[in-house]
Amino acid sequence: MFIVGLTGGLATGKSTVLSIFRDNGIAVIDADEVARKVLEPGTKAWKEVKNYFGDSVLHPDGKINRLKLGELIFDDIEKRRKLNAITHPRIQRAMMLMALKYFFSAHKYVVMEVPLLFETGKMLNFMHKIITVICEDHQQLERLCKRSDFSEKVAKKRINTQMPLEQKVANSHFVINNSGDIENTRNQTLGIIKVLSRSKFTWYFRAIFGIAFLSFIFGVTHIAVKLFYNET
Repeated sequence: MFIVGLTGGLATGKSTVLSIFRDNGIAVIDADEVARKVLEPGTKAWKEVKNYFGDSVLHPDGKINRLKLGELIFDDIEKRRKLNAITHPRIQRAMMLMALKYFFSAHKYVVMEVPLLFETGKMLNFMHKIITVICEDHQQLERLCKRSDFSEKVAKKRINTQMPLEQKVANSHFVINNSGDIENTRNQTLGIIKVLSRSKFTWYFRAIFGIAFLSFIFGVTHIAVKLFYNET
């Protein structure tokens, strides 16, 4: 199995594209969903966030108020580093465990949504292919303002903290332009699915894995036979 990284900018439509992959039977891993689980009330990460940032970042039901937490860390690099240190290793570990489960379920590939794939760089080496989702600048701004109830000034500031889309596109294998309607985005995604489904990388990897596994079994059997004869 190989891993396909799905990334893009804020509000460019990564979740929409991920849903299209999911609807077509492709194994997917959503970093945002994983992050929510990692920070569920009572978890170690939740306790560390609560102890460091205080009760002000919690909703009345105890869940993390992500907007409030985002406001606290946005202009404070030390707090941002602290949050990343608490959450990123746990999120990455959970995502790789999910990928491993898909591997043993004989999936050909898994699409892993990682919003900050290029910015952090920590998971790039695991990606066989990378897809970047883009849209027009004015659409990104409008969508982010509407989705997160940001002012235009705040939205622009958030967008500018990430790597420019042009750089992400230059380092990607596929680009999906989500500036049009949903059917246009779906057709682009289906085209990529066809390309990925024809990839022979999976069979190459499985052959290597099979040879290694058989070599291991042969080696263990050889040792067992030698031990048997030595004992007798």
